[in-house]
Amino acid sequence: MTRIPIARPLLGDTEQDAVAEVLRSGWITQGPRVEAFEKAVAARVGAREAVAVSSCTAALHLALVVAGVGPGDEVICPSLSFVATANAIVHAGARPVFAEVDPATWCLDPADVETRITERTRAVMPVHQVGMPADLDGLGAVCGRHGLQLIEDAACALGSEYHGRPVGAGAYLACFSFHPRKILTTGEGGMIVTSSSELASRLRRLRHHGMSIDDRVRHEANTPLEEDYLERGWNYRMSDLHAAVGLAQLERLGGILDARRQIVARYRRALAGLPAMLAPFEPPGRRTNHQSLGLTLLPDAPISRDALMARLLDAGIATRRGIMTIHRASAYRDAVGDLRLPHSEEVSDRSLLLPLFVPMNGETVDRVCAELRCALSGCRQLER
Repeated sequence: MTRIPIARPLLGDTEQDAVAEVLRSGWITQGPRVEAFEKAVAARVGAREAVAVSSCTAALHLALVVAGVGPGDEVICPSLSFVATANAIVHAGARPVFAEVDPATWCLDPADVETRITERTRAVMPVHQVGMPADLDGLGAVCGRHGLQLIEDAACALGSEYHGRPVGAGAYLACFSFHPRKILTTGEGGMIVTSSSELASRLRRLRHHGMSIDDRVRHEANTPLEEDYLERGWNYRMSDLHAAVGLAQLERLGGILDARRQIVARYRRALAGLPAMLAPFEPPGRRTNHQSLGLTLLPDAPISRDALMARLLDAGIATRRGIMTIHRASAYRDAVGDLRLPHSEEVSDRSLLLPLFVPMNGETVDRVCAELRCALSGCRQLER
């Protein structure tokens, strides 16, 4: 029996043709396609500037650097996130301070964030977890009261909306991912959007070793130009090959979002009334892109999360454990000591991610739901 994957990128002839065109052009590194992709993403999310980089981790690192975060500083972020959120803070020389999430939305709790602010706090980094927008109004108010920068880890949130505006619109700094498990993929890649042209100029310089002259300017000049290196940067460039795929993917975005919402609606109808709930909860004014679909088991569920995952895998259905908690990872455990975050830990321990991809037909959704209904109703495994 064919296994149902948890995710699958939607790629086809359009993407192949776009890559072939770049190969024929002879310019395959950072060039005109990257610039076009930046402009297209900025327009899509309503941002003044967009700067393409090699990954969202690189984007978060550079965003922290241009925001002035460095050694001795603290950045408050959720522990309920992929480890890259905290790693980027460490790479900037700062210390991640883990705060609690709202267990309904899986996103940072502004009230808990405020209790963790110290004289060393420089920024707050919310994560729009699995595409659910964080409480930007609440977090923005906290940052405003304490003079802190708000830097958004929007890795999963391209196409999500906050009070009718795309995530990233008007952001000081927000960072997107184009990993294959995201809504839009370039294979690997990331994008920083910002409302500041000055920050965007510095970001473009830092992603290219601190070089004073853009490659296109240098290669298209009628006279020889000698570059300088104004500060110590990194090689965080995106290639035109990746950007070409991104441009083709961006044309599909509206249809992908509609299809994912229809799939989730089918899941909701089929799983209603069971001792589990689809997650995270979508509050008024926040619209997720459904980058991933979580299922949280209630206390009266007749099966544990891990046993449910094993049963589904035996039935040919792939799942993943809920979002990790960084403070319990080996790389951070010693640094944080006996830190306890009950809400984050409960969400992580009692949830799993279900298959969700485009195209995922109704028959496939129904097969997943049938296995779930049987497991959560205490019945024996379905015959196949």
